[in-house]
Amino acid sequence: MVGRRPLGREFGWLWSAYAVSAYGSGLGFGALPLVAVLVVHAGPAEVSALSAVGPAVGALIALPLAPWVEVRRRRPVMIAMDLTRFAAMATVPAAYALGVLGFAQLLAVSAVVAAARIAFTAASGAYLKTLVRPEDLLVANARFESTTWSSLAVGPPLGGAAIGLFGPVATVLADAVSYLFSALAVSAIRDREAPRPTGGSPVRAGAVLDGWRHILGDPGLRALYLNNLLVSGLIMATEPVLAVLLVRRLGFAPWEYGLAFALPCLGGLVGSRLARRVVARHGRRRVLRTVGTLRVVWLIGLAFVRPGVTGLVTVIAVELAIIVHMSLYTPVLATYRLERTPGHLVARTLAAWSIGQQASVAVLTALGGLLAGVTGPRTALAAAGLLALATPLLLPRREPAPRADREPARSRA
Repeated sequence: MVGRRPLGREFGWLWSAYAVSAYGSGLGFGALPLVAVLVVHAGPAEVSALSAVGPAVGALIALPLAPWVEVRRRRPVMIAMDLTRFAAMATVPAAYALGVLGFAQLLAVSAVVAAARIAFTAASGAYLKTLVRPEDLLVANARFESTTWSSLAVGPPLGGAAIGLFGPVATVLADAVSYLFSALAVSAIRDREAPRPTGGSPVRAGAVLDGWRHILGDPGLRALYLNNLLVSGLIMATEPVLAVLLVRRLGFAPWEYGLAFALPCLGGLVGSRLARRVVARHGRRRVLRTVGTLRVVWLIGLAFVRPGVTGLVTVIAVELAIIVHMSLYTPVLATYRLERTPGHLVARTLAAWSIGQQASVAVLTALGGLLAGVTGPRTALAAAGLLALATPLLLPRREPAPRADREPARSRA
């Protein structure tokens, strides 16, 4: 069982930091676009820009952060990124209280938070590799995955209720405070991290590309990276299009729309808890290929959603199938990625992975919106589903030989 394998007190603090910020983000899921609509009175184009342009700008900001993270101790970087996110998010309720909140501020906050998230993910992933034993990486990643999905199942419904009771910026404030608590949890980790050997050296200009060089130079990682870019982008591109179809075309109530996305997230607890035993029974290569295929074959079902209860059940069933397989696949992929990456390249590799994924989501979401505007939402959903059916062709057919970690081994908890 994922929840019963002890990984040590220090990992517990890292997991706690991840959990409190994940639940804060779940509570504030979609909060900035909602504030843009309700407070700033932004139109559809501005809301789309906030959802796509903000994270894309954040990815550009994060480019030079990756090598900077690599040559510094991970814990101070994680704390700094948490405090950065807290400060950025806290400006929204402050400006709202003063009556000066504007769209430009929301866009800037979105970009800063996106960049800090990438840097935090890179630092925490690199730190995780030094904190737990190699044989425990899959269990640790599965715990993070289960936390992500449980926060998405619980957070958005509670966030909607909080907005109704306390106003449009309530969940933004809750999200901001969660980063403050995350920073406190990270600071409670007493594991002494070894000093970075090149911490005082200037970062060379080409270091920002080292993560991509490593990914594209490794046959297994290259195939999984390209597959992940398309799958993540296509799945996320369906969300705004599906919202238009369900709410505007088929007349679903807002609570039905929320239920259709929150309830299937419970499936993430199932998949993540199965990851370790499924890999032990069938092997990692088979899991990556089989589950990597099963997580995309359901997407086309969204194009056939009908009105009423039948349509609601269809959306829940499709989303549940996708999420169960995604939550099983993702910790296996995350573990494989850490094992294939030398310690001195982990932060840059994880940053490159996140930046590429964020850019892919932004581009494919924008293209999906344009296609839906020209042809209708069902055609856009069908196109995404058909393209997703081709993505398993990018999955590696065999697992490459193990790589040696070229960085000297560090102490592990």
